[in-house]
Amino acid sequence: MSQFEATLDFARKMDAQDVLAPFRNQFRFPQHDGYNAYYFCGNSLGLQPVTVEKLMVEELNDWAKYGVEGHFNAKYPWFSYHHFFAERLAEIVGANKDEVVAMNTLTVNLHLLMLSFYRPTKTRYKIIMEAGAFPSDMYAVETQVRMFGYDPADAIIEIEPREGAHIIEEADILSAIEAAGESLALVMFGGVNYYTGQLFDLKKITEAAHKAGAYAGFDLAHAVGNVELKLHDWNCDFACWCSYKYLNSGPGGVGGAFVHERHGDNPEVFRLAGWWGNDEKVRFQMKKGFHPQKGAASWQMSNAPVFNMVAHNASLEIFKEAGLPALIAKSKQLTGYLEYLLKQLNNLSFTVITPEDPTRRGCQISMLFNAKGREVFEAITAKGVIADWREPNVIRVAPVPLYNSFEDVYRLYEVMKTV
Repeated sequence: MSQFEATLDFARKMDAQDVLAPFRNQFRFPQHDGYNAYYFCGNSLGLQPVTVEKLMVEELNDWAKYGVEGHFNAKYPWFSYHHFFAERLAEIVGANKDEVVAMNTLTVNLHLLMLSFYRPTKTRYKIIMEAGAFPSDMYAVETQVRMFGYDPADAIIEIEPREGAHIIEEADILSAIEAAGESLALVMFGGVNYYTGQLFDLKKITEAAHKAGAYAGFDLAHAVGNVELKLHDWNCDFACWCSYKYLNSGPGGVGGAFVHERHGDNPEVFRLAGWWGNDEKVRFQMKKGFHPQKGAASWQMSNAPVFNMVAHNASLEIFKEAGLPALIAKSKQLTGYLEYLLKQLNNLSFTVITPEDPTRRGCQISMLFNAKGREVFEAITAKGVIADWREPNVIRVAPVPLYNSFEDVYRLYEVMKTV
């Protein structure tokens, strides 16, 4: 017997028992016919925290009040602005605070980190990645390989699902790493595949990469703030992410990076130098010679984009208050309830291509429609559901535990029953 029921009363009962339910009020929802839309697109763009407006006004007032002196006299001094995120980001990704930094945007950080950790030689030059990775990852890996004079068709090994399947078997990833052996320079995977929602075992992938003598790096765009991460304990070499999805930090919000302390604290590890990555104690001496500051912060190029970071500050404070363990626990329930309800639908023809095992996914369900998926998407959109369409025939739905309710999930089910 299922623990769930396909009734509005059950959904409301679950919401009444949900200790995280009040956090919903800390976000602004798009409106549909005068009511909150049913928002299931946090895997593409998270909702705006209510406190963003107040914090933005504070920064604008500090700029007006202090001018350049705001670098040291603002409420959140701009000179050290990136430091305000380190402790909270470290908790979310499972790292030491010196191993993380908020900077740049996702693909910029990926290129910067690959320049440090993809150091191909004549015999060790190959990269393993998932087939069907997000395009930015494909483009970054392809151009990095070409930059060093290698043919992507030879240098890039893509791991695909088995015939007739939608998700990649972990055993196939590990076997490919072992087979590549001494030719392998880097394993570069997404933490959660954007299309299927599959969560990869980063610990096992890292162990296999290191055994082969390669580095292991990850794009955590769809994983950060969504699933449990222990980047330090898993011994991952590097990772990067965006903040505008599950971290609710606004369109084009500041990205983030992780570099394991064994690399970040080693000045011999190559990194492109910028003024803001230099040792803060001697930064204003303006002398030649780059002296990297401790940890991931030494990969910074320029000073913090303060206004771009305001929403990040607001959202991370909500994460700190809610607590990631509680969010992940609710995520499993909420996504499980969505999966249960979708199985009750008999009016639509689709296949759920997200893993059924809750340990192999985050808060996303991807539905592959046999036909007319676009028409279904447009029909539910017209009824106030904000979801995500991906070619060729997939609707992605993300019930985010910070602001989605069990009633939201039930209402989605109600709408889909009428299509």
